[in-house]
Amino acid sequence: MNDSLPAAEALRNALAGLLDGLPPKQAAQAVERLITNYRGTTPTHTPVLRDRSDVAAYAAYRMPATFEAVRSALAAFRAAVPGWAPATHTDIGGGTGAASWAVAAAWEDTGGDLRSTVLDWAEPALDLGRELAAAAGPSGLRHAEWRRARIGTALSLQSTDLVTLSYVLGELTEADRTTVVDTAAAAAQAVVVVEPGTPDGYLRIMAARDRLIAAGLRIAAPCPHSEACPIERGSDWCHFSARVTRSSLHRRIKGGTLPYEDEKFSYVAAVRGDAEAAAARVVRKPQIRKGLVLLELCTDAGELTREAVSKRQGDLYRAARDTEWGDAWPPGE
Repeated sequence: MNDSLPAAEALRNALAGLLDGLPPKQAAQAVERLITNYRGTTPTHTPVLRDRSDVAAYAAYRMPATFEAVRSALAAFRAAVPGWAPATHTDIGGGTGAASWAVAAAWEDTGGDLRSTVLDWAEPALDLGRELAAAAGPSGLRHAEWRRARIGTALSLQSTDLVTLSYVLGELTEADRTTVVDTAAAAAQAVVVVEPGTPDGYLRIMAARDRLIAAGLRIAAPCPHSEACPIERGSDWCHFSARVTRSSLHRRIKGGTLPYEDEKFSYVAAVRGDAEAAAARVVRKPQIRKGLVLLELCTDAGELTREAVSKRQGDLYRAARDTEWGDAWPPGE
């Protein structure tokens, strides 16, 4: 790869043509089974990625969405810890490495030599991830270690700067989830956990958040505080959205004409040490009305509030019109 090429573009190029030679029906069947797993209905003892065709379908269909969701979470995390950059990174349950690509993208402007280790129990996923990284990945990712490991109570980690857990907890038993999050918190300076933006995904994020706080880490994002979440569990859920360019496989499976889709995700990012958390976070899509923008906010006081920004407020109103779901508020925070 040309290291001047942004990681996001390099990943798209690497995925292009990945399904060449794979019968469309076989790819579609693999994707449908993966979607079922994504929704949390696959038994935890079932290997998610069983063979090369599964892995190719997964990479082509899910890697772009996972990449964008993790990259969005990392952008919020990085804003809370300016000046901090990981030298080492461990991607637990990383499969084909989408989160590792996102980590490379998040800090690609620092010029550092980031070393990633990808752990997964599916050897076919690790093999393809290694191939994609070697062919087109950033320099640090090209030299990543891809290692088979059982993700559960037997997991052990070496000390590392950053741990990512993306779309993994839903595949584990409750006991394994607790152990894996605790192990990550003990080994890392920072932990970022991403799950589907569903009620169940949010509950898994909240459980992980509780464990990270108990381990002495401070919440950096999305929450502007490390207090109890103000959302009554079971009544609503906190999630965000990342825009994903649709591939030909996406269009073939889902139909539709839009060139993009929105990936809904929930996440928590925590760090050992200080974090400049936002004063508030926009937790719903802003409602833009005539001369008025309504913002649903989670504040550093641990409360949910609504702020109405009117046209009379000039620059603040213009900033509110440009503010997106998931952004820090007020602008500049």
